[in-house]
Amino acid sequence: MSAADDLAKALAQRAEKLSAYLSAQVVDVTDNGVNLDYQGTLLLDVACADSYRNRSSGDWVSVRVGAMPVVVHRLGADPGDTEEDTIRQVAEDAASGLQVVRSVTWGTGAPGGTGWQAATTVLGRKNPTNGKVELYLRLGSASDTSPDNPTVRPPAAVTVTATDSGSWRNGRPDDYASSPVQGDWTGNGARRGAWFYGSKIAAACSGKTVKSMVVSFTRKSGSGANGKRPLHLYLHDYTSAPSGQLSLGSGPESLLSLSAGAKGTASLPASWRSALASGSARGLAIYTTGSADYMAVTGGSIKITFS
Repeated sequence: MSAADDLAKALAQRAEKLSAYLSAQVVDVTDNGVNLDYQGTLLLDVACADSYRNRSSGDWVSVRVGAMPVVVHRLGADPGDTEEDTIRQVAEDAASGLQVVRSVTWGTGAPGGTGWQAATTVLGRKNPTNGKVELYLRLGSASDTSPDNPTVRPPAAVTVTATDSGSWRNGRPDDYASSPVQGDWTGNGARRGAWFYGSKIAAACSGKTVKSMVVSFTRKSGSGANGKRPLHLYLHDYTSAPSGQLSLGSGPESLLSLSAGAKGTASLPASWRSALASGSARGLAIYTTGSADYMAVTGGSIKITFS
């Protein structure tokens, strides 16, 4: 019986004597729920009610006890004060992809209303920074001042996904690993895993100023110890999987720790962003020795934002 089953049984037995709800802290977010720390016991992949949104490691939550514990909601301050900023940012990001003109009308007579000016020449271009259409009216004489130039928003964020991934052990591809793996669980040799993107990262960054690169990973359940362990990240120079040993570039960087089944993100260091954007590095890898930080990892998508 797993620790989750043991805890669920214990909570169910105590429910009538105590309360139908208990408090626990979120260790990590998983694809289906959350991993919880309840009085020092790690409870894996606990289901969550739809009302528990924007889940995050460190949250204190209310758990309905029983044979199958369920996270009901987050405990803490009213999130309303911060939601406006989040909604506004989402709206601005969505609007940045739109080309907007107030109105377009025509006719054989003069337009109605005031403030119209006759243009002797209409000029247009595609803005070299964001690719949006711009119009300029050259006037013979101006009866009113021109509006200010709108602030040029940076190009929209791009998410680059890996075209391939795999693991290597003892100098060659590891046919027994279905996803990237780091460490050595059995003593048969340390594995190193990698994600390959072809030239997609450099192409996405060409002609732009990179502000951030955030990579997303999910740790597979059933690989190594259940508790939080760090990913030991490296760069590599391959556009596709090598047939021999996978050589590692800059690293290691321990940017993220995950418990079993958890998903998370990590911001890549500035030097790594520059290397990936320029094409001097092509992808990401994980590697360590021993069994302490052994794990299998999926994901690897990189969200790139620009300034």
